[in-house]
Amino acid sequence: MKTSRRKFSASFKAKVAIEAIKEQTSIPELAAKFELHPAQISNWKREFLKNAELAFESKSEKDTPAVDTAPLYSKIGQLQVENDFLKKVLGK
Repeated sequence: MKTSRRKFSASFKAKVAIEAIKEQTSIPELAAKFELHPAQISNWKREFLKNAELAFESKSEKDTPAVDTAPLYSKIGQLQVENDFLKKVLGK
């Protein structure tokens, strides 16, 4: 019988990672407490520390798109006009 994989929320992962960072209890003790593998806790801790600087970024840095969207929107508009024209010509 196939068992489904457990899925953990971001808040649960953060909670476990913060507990690991505090180092008040050992990783094996945390693994027993949260019923996880110690390697999983170490991975979440490493990922949490790697992305910690994202918590202090300004909103303008987070919201700026990486791609200039103006040419993309103009291309979409052009394709819609061409599509409408072809529908009229073909009688659909």
